[in-house]
Amino acid sequence: MTMAEGIAEAEQVPVSESGIPIRNLWHMLLYAWDQIAIRDWWRAEAEQAPSLDALLATVLARLVQQRLRMGLGRNYTEETRRLRSIRGRIDFGRSIKGLTFQRGEAFCQFDEFSANVPKNQIVRSSLDRIARLGEFGPNRPLAENLRQRLRRLVRDLEGIDLVPLSLEAIRRQQLGRNDNDYRVMLAICDLLLRRHMPTEDFGGNLLPEIDRDALTLHRVFERFVARFYEIHLADWHVRPQMSLDWNAEKVSPYLPAMRPDIVFERWGSGEIVILDTKFTAASLTRGRFGNLTFNTEHIYQIYAYLRSQEAESEAHRSSTGILLYPTVGQHLSEMVELQGHPIRIETVDLAQPWEAIERRLLEVIGSVTAPAAG
Repeated sequence: MTMAEGIAEAEQVPVSESGIPIRNLWHMLLYAWDQIAIRDWWRAEAEQAPSLDALLATVLARLVQQRLRMGLGRNYTEETRRLRSIRGRIDFGRSIKGLTFQRGEAFCQFDEFSANVPKNQIVRSSLDRIARLGEFGPNRPLAENLRQRLRRLVRDLEGIDLVPLSLEAIRRQQLGRNDNDYRVMLAICDLLLRRHMPTEDFGGNLLPEIDRDALTLHRVFERFVARFYEIHLADWHVRPQMSLDWNAEKVSPYLPAMRPDIVFERWGSGEIVILDTKFTAASLTRGRFGNLTFNTEHIYQIYAYLRSQEAESEAHRSSTGILLYPTVGQHLSEMVELQGHPIRIETVDLAQPWEAIERRLLEVIGSVTAPAAG
């Protein structure tokens, strides 16, 4: 039995494929989606969900049911129909080709205020897709109940077109100030699509479970950490995904972009910290002789971030780097100093209670001016 399985068995907490409790993933998602204010609305679902698919599908279903009671979002769409009375503009080419004038009809183009708009099409198509592909936990009757609930909602949305889903189409949606529920629905649709993307292999097999988890959750973890610090660190300027200049004497168009996950600058002192999150299986790797070592690529990357910025200011010449790894049931806090730059390797145990996770993240930044705990 793995440590993650032991934790789950002891506490009877549903966990994801990578061993992270579903309730903790939900907190992370709400931070990543800028929806932390509504976390208490779905506490029961997050506590009881047997899988991440089940949680996402349940919340999506409840939001859709709420929208059906309130009324689906509508917008003007261009329609073309064969009508006996003139409405809008006549499509003469199509009408003549179809010989509709002889029957007292015409093809007309007109704007209609309709619910059959892209955001509703994406939601209905996502419900249909997850009803077929979703993994809803080991309890087959409960899983089938959820599947039937999703199928009923797909029928309730009859009149909304089923469309091919793409991440680009979801991102293109323009939402208004009163569309907060649609923001959550579309974020769920985005994540469900990522989780169930087919491979390039013949037959469209799904990605292996652990790979699918890593594929979708590394972005969630990165965004969650950034939003957490933006909200909770009042004495730091937090800049996610800030582009860094190589400060090269001779610039080449082939130099890769440098964009660490977060750059911190302490108000007043100007202290600089560069943090990169790493959603990987282990914070330590095996060296040539079987010994545990830091991940070489990760160390090189954070080192390049730090050294390339030394020309910017005195604070940059002594800036600190942090590599932050999510773990399950493990703890690591180590520090090395390279050419005047402290580099910390820190972990946050995502199997811990949520309050402990938040404390640990605050400790990681507090450790910048504290001695190493490892």
